[in-house]
Amino acid sequence: MNLAVFVLALVTVQRLSELVIARRNTARLLAAGGHEVAPEHYPLIVAVHTAWLAVLWWLAPGLEVSLGWLAIFALLQLGRVWILATLGRRWTTRIIVMPGESLITRGPYRFLSHPNYCVVAAEIAVLPVAFGLYDIAAVFTLLNAAVLYIRIRAESAALASVPAGTLDARHKQSTNGQSPNGRSTN
Repeated sequence: MNLAVFVLALVTVQRLSELVIARRNTARLLAAGGHEVAPEHYPLIVAVHTAWLAVLWWLAPGLEVSLGWLAIFALLQLGRVWILATLGRRWTTRIIVMPGESLITRGPYRFLSHPNYCVVAAEIAVLPVAFGLYDIAAVFTLLNAAVLYIRIRAESAALASVPAGTLDARHKQSTNGQSPNGRSTN
């Protein structure tokens, strides 16, 4: 097995494992009284991420891997783990509003409203570049940006719909559209 196939296998297992965690957390949040907001855009997110991985599986095996770019991708995984650890059971790939919950303001959320989107955007660009697939990095960066535009608007609208008193004014001002359940998703 060459390095490109090994890396793609690890990324695929990671993404599939995260989907299992996200489904479990989503079910738990919904059972605890949460409700999903703007589910209609979710298939677009799945399509972009699935296509990205499929194109990499199609084009990257057998290509030389830049170890420098691969190291940057590995560093991004540390960011991903930090985000998931910070959000714990509140991390999901959907927009779930949890009445009475406040936004998470610790971990990477001290610095950014949407740290997960930053990591995912970087991953979508960096991994193809590690394989020398610059055009794939550009195309999927643009597709991801379009999906994120829709997603962040939906999260901002969901935050605006949270009843007064649930989140104090400091949270509303400091989050710049962070999801109402306190997490950003991919």
